Amino acid sequence: MDAALNLIDSVVGKYDAELVDLRRDLHSHPELAWRESRTLNVVQAHLERCGWRVVRTPRSGIVADLGTAGPLVALRADVDALPIEDLTEDPWRSQVPGVAHACGHDVHTAALVGAAHALGAAHEQDLLPGRVRLLFQPAEEVMPGGARHLINHGALDGVERIFALHCEPSVDVGAVGLRVGPITSAADRIDVRLEGQGGHTSRPHLTGDLTFALAKITSELPAVLSRRMDPRAGVSVVWGMLRAGAAANVIPDRGIASGTVRILDAKAWASCQAVVREAVMDIVRPYGVTANVDYLQGVPPVVNDAASVAMLAGVADELLGPHHRTEVGQSLGGEDFGWYLEQVPGAMFRLGTRTAGGPRYDLHQGDFAVDEQAIGHGARMMAGVAVRALTR
Repeated sequence: MDAALNLIDSVVGKYDAELVDLRRDLHSHPELAWRESRTLNVVQAHLERCGWRVVRTPRSGIVADLGTAGPLVALRADVDALPIEDLTEDPWRSQVPGVAHACGHDVHTAALVGAAHALGAAHEQDLLPGRVRLLFQPAEEVMPGGARHLINHGALDGVERIFALHCEPSVDVGAVGLRVGPITSAADRIDVRLEGQGGHTSRPHLTGDLTFALAKITSELPAVLSRRMDPRAGVSVVWGMLRAGAAANVIPDRGIASGTVRILDAKAWASCQAVVREAVMDIVRPYGVTANVDYLQGVPPVVNDAASVAMLAGVADELLGPHHRTEVGQSLGGEDFGWYLEQVPGAMFRLGTRTAGGPRYDLHQGDFAVDEQAIGHGARMMAGVAVRALTR
C-alpha cells in the first residue's frame, strides 16, 4: 500500500503541468449534456496512452478498464458543462458563447485523467491489487442525469465499490471535505401550467384571474409542503421562472411556474410527488383555473457508505496530511452520483478549490474559478482510494 501511494504521488507530480493544461483546454471548449464528443476524444487519447481499455457508450460517455483479475473498483467524473456565460477574464475562458464549466466538471475530468496515469503506472509495476474502472459520465447537469445511461450500459457490472469527487469552493485547496451518510439531497423539477378565462384587469370577477392564482401557487405550495411533509425531511421548493401575460391591464389566459423541489430524506422523496400534485390542485381550485403539473423525479440523495468514507479519510491522511480533511454538511444540491450508490456502496468527497485567504467563487455562476492546484490533489485522492479499496 505504501509503495503504491508513493508511486501515485510521484506520477501525479510528474503530470501536474499537463493536467492543468488539460483542464484549461476543456474549460475553453465546454460541451453541454449529451454533446461531449470533443471532451471524450481528448480523454480517450490520454487513457490509451497509459494502457486503459476504452469503450465509448452509445450517445455519450466512456467506460475504461484496467487489470484482468481481482476485485473491481470504479471511479467516476462528470464531463458536461452548463448553459451559462463565462464571465471570467482568464486566457482559457470559454470560447463557446453561453456555455461554461461553471461547476468544475473540467477539474473533475482532469483529476480523473491524472488518476488514470497514476493507476496505469501502478499496474505496470504490479502494485495494483485488482481492477479499476473509470467512468467519464455525460449529462450530470440535466435531470435525471447521465448516470443511469452508463448503468444501463453495464458500467456497474462487477463493481464492488465506487468513488467520485466534486469541487467545493468553501474548502481551501489542499483539503477535502468528507461526510458519512447523505452529502447531497434529492432534486426534482416541477412545472405548473395554469389555464383559465382571461380578460380585463378591471373585471377580475369575470375571469379566473390566472396571475393571482399563479402567485398563490408560488407562495403557498412551499407553505403547504412544510405542513404536509415531515419537517425533518427538509423539503425545499424554490421557483426559478414565472411567466404570464404581456400587458399590465390584461389578465392572461395561461401562465407557468417552474422550479425545483429538494428533499434531504430519501423516504420523503418517494412520496413527495403525490403530495405536490394534490396540493397544487387544492390551491388553484377557488380561482376557476385549471392546473397541469409536470413533475420530473430527478436524482436521489448521495448517501456515503461509512466504510468508503473511512478509506477516503485514510488516503487523505497519507497523501494530503492528517490536518487536511474536514467534515462537511449535507448540501441541498442534487447529484446523479446517487443513482450509483443505490446499487453499490461508495462515497463522494468534496475537493477544496478555494485559494487560502482568497475570494470564494460559488458554483453555477459565470465567474466560478478554482485554484488549479486542486487538480493534482483530486488525482491523488482518486487513485489512492482505488488502491486502498482494492487492498481492503
